[in-house]
Amino acid sequence: MKNVKFKSKPGISEQLVRQISKDKKEPKFMLDLRLRGLKLFNEIKMPNFGPDISDLDLEKISYYVRPDAKKAKKWKDVPKEIKDTFDKLGIPESEKKALAGVGAQYESEIIYHNLKSDLAEKGVIFLDMDEAINLYPELIQKYFMTSCVPIGLHKFSAMHAAVWSGGTFIYVPKGVQVELPLQAYFRMNEKNSGQFEHTLIIADEGSEVHYIEGCSAPLYSEDSLHAGCVEIHVLKNARVRYSSIENWSKNVYNLNTKRAVVQENGIIEWVNGNLGGKKTMLYPCSLLVGKNSKSDYIGIAYAGKAQYQDTGCKVYHLAKNTTSNILSKGISSENGVSSYRGLVKIKKGCENSKSFVKCDGLMLDNKSKALTFPAMEVEENNVDVAHEAAVGKIGEDQLFYLMSRGLSEEEATKIIVSGFIEPLIKELPLEYAVELNRLIDLEIEKSVI
Repeated sequence: MKNVKFKSKPGISEQLVRQISKDKKEPKFMLDLRLRGLKLFNEIKMPNFGPDISDLDLEKISYYVRPDAKKAKKWKDVPKEIKDTFDKLGIPESEKKALAGVGAQYESEIIYHNLKSDLAEKGVIFLDMDEAINLYPELIQKYFMTSCVPIGLHKFSAMHAAVWSGGTFIYVPKGVQVELPLQAYFRMNEKNSGQFEHTLIIADEGSEVHYIEGCSAPLYSEDSLHAGCVEIHVLKNARVRYSSIENWSKNVYNLNTKRAVVQENGIIEWVNGNLGGKKTMLYPCSLLVGKNSKSDYIGIAYAGKAQYQDTGCKVYHLAKNTTSNILSKGISSENGVSSYRGLVKIKKGCENSKSFVKCDGLMLDNKSKALTFPAMEVEENNVDVAHEAAVGKIGEDQLFYLMSRGLSEEEATKIIVSGFIEPLIKELPLEYAVELNRLIDLEIEKSVI
């Protein structure tokens, strides 16, 4: 087990939960929360919708893997073997160019974290969760898996509560605008393992921040599990953009939970790119609890051979004059399945609320599938709600036109797909847009050959 100091025995137990909490020197309230999560995990049944994940053997997963490395404040102090892994992903090179701060997690532990000094002077907190829980216990206790992601939301949120490790904590003080993005990158390198990082973002009144997460893992024959959690609290007049590019290997079950609570005049923006993974179930959710609050979602999922991407967005309109916009793009090839699963719910009394949903699916061959499962529950009459859905195969006439001008089938397919995903790409910083385009091009090359 190169670069690994400790790897737990497969399966979840109370002994393991207590060990994780003890290793991290956590306060008692967090151990109590973990034990509640373990109890609920053992009681709650597996999901009965989406892709069939009954082949995921939870007793074969190691839930706690500690790398043989201490957290470093300088990149040069990270062990060479681990540093080489992240260097290939452009970290910390991107930090020098366009980021206000960077964190890097390897297996279950943060191995690097850094924030620009001018932001620290303004009171911005950007720490790994393990450190934050000991430095700011009252703040963590108030927000950690309370109103945003309840422990018992589903089986995997309960699992996460029990065995979470690492992740990112961000607090932006009132009126502070973080102009450059903050980023964390999560790498799961050990086979038969799980990663359960926790991201907690609190944007105080009138503040702004853009946070980017990236995730990846190498390919093994054995299955691995990713069940992280993202909680975002957007306070009055605040704005948060959360961007994520997940490129897990095709033996990873990606069962992530992402939710935001948005107060009066607050704005949450979700930008999600999902590639890789064996089976993905991911539905970022916005709880619009304050009047005039807003949620925007742009997401793209690519499902290649033996992949099932079940992604989408959920929005609960719980106050007057709330707005949501959802744009989802799914691409599938080589028997892959890409499906949009979403929910818009407008409660009674939430007058003048508006919601627009558009979900498009593009199949690159006759063997793949593109599905949509939109749901709308509207309990108020005085609202404006619209939904559009389009699913189709890549146009043979488009391919013929481009190929007649000298392009190969692969080149023509790339151009068509590029136009299809353009709304998402333009919302990403340049470095990440280039990377996502490159990843999708590689998938197309494999499917066309």
